[in-house]
Amino acid sequence: MKKKSRVVVITGASAGVGRATAKEFAKHGDRILLIARGRDGLLGAKREVEDAGGHAWIYEADVSNPDQMEEAATFAEENIGPIDIWINNAMVSVFSKAIDMTPEEYKRVTDVTYLGQVYGTLAALRKMKERNYGKIILIGSALSYRGIPLQSAYCASKHAIQGFFESLRAELLHDHIDVDLSIVHLPAMNTTQFGWVKTRFGRKPKPMGKIFQPEVAARVVAEVAETGERLRMVGFSTVQTVWGNKLVPEYLDHYMAKNGIEGQLTQEPEDPDRKNNLWEPVPGDQGTHGDFNEEAQNYSVYDLIVENRGSLLLLAGAIFGGALLSSFKGD
Repeated sequence: MKKKSRVVVITGASAGVGRATAKEFAKHGDRILLIARGRDGLLGAKREVEDAGGHAWIYEADVSNPDQMEEAATFAEENIGPIDIWINNAMVSVFSKAIDMTPEEYKRVTDVTYLGQVYGTLAALRKMKERNYGKIILIGSALSYRGIPLQSAYCASKHAIQGFFESLRAELLHDHIDVDLSIVHLPAMNTTQFGWVKTRFGRKPKPMGKIFQPEVAARVVAEVAETGERLRMVGFSTVQTVWGNKLVPEYLDHYMAKNGIEGQLTQEPEDPDRKNNLWEPVPGDQGTHGDFNEEAQNYSVYDLIVENRGSLLLLAGAIFGGALLSSFKGD
């Protein structure tokens, strides 16, 4: 039986993880509202969604504006249908030492990366609460637990998202509101952000650590939308980061001091006149992938195990049961 088409709203949908996620939902024929600031990227994403079998609408908005998030939610309900799934993915960052950051830059990163998820969540929740049904997914990061050099504003915003998630989830449970609230924490991803992020360095920025393609995250987000599970971590490197920070935080302080800056800079010189997307979208369609395709992995063994844990447990049980039965027969 063909699965019913769902109404899915994705912020930050013009590039990177948001765009990959839209294409993942498109495989199921879903109706998708793509939200971002840049029209060129939105139109490119719309074409790819429709090529993949989905139906797409675009909506130009800045997630840091709560009124625009409310208007986007209303647009979806009036033009597409009741929202089934809302995914908060938009973000901006600045590659800079904290001492060199301006108050305006801290505010902007916080407004988009943290408050953008708050505003999107509340806009969706107000619609879903009326029906007592829906799924909202926040996009977090390994950096929601462990800050790294050069991205203090971004890391702080991701930490804030985790706190907001835990508070709101408890409130939904208390009020018996049947809306699933989930969070997906990502590892280093090969997205377009490293080609348009604001930076104060003369070398191009890069993801730190093991790099995954955006499609790895997109598949997990789509699975969480099905299951409604509370929290998922993408890639074993995310699990390592989270637990490493719980167990040996001071060691990680020193490790990041030694490796965290060089680990985020390539040897390629940065164009000092390159445009960044902190305040305005960068013109053109940037696509889904960044510049690190050769290093990025398109699968995660850890996530395959997590996705198939039920089948693996059954298999393990069958093997154990067979071995136990054999031992009894042997007696």
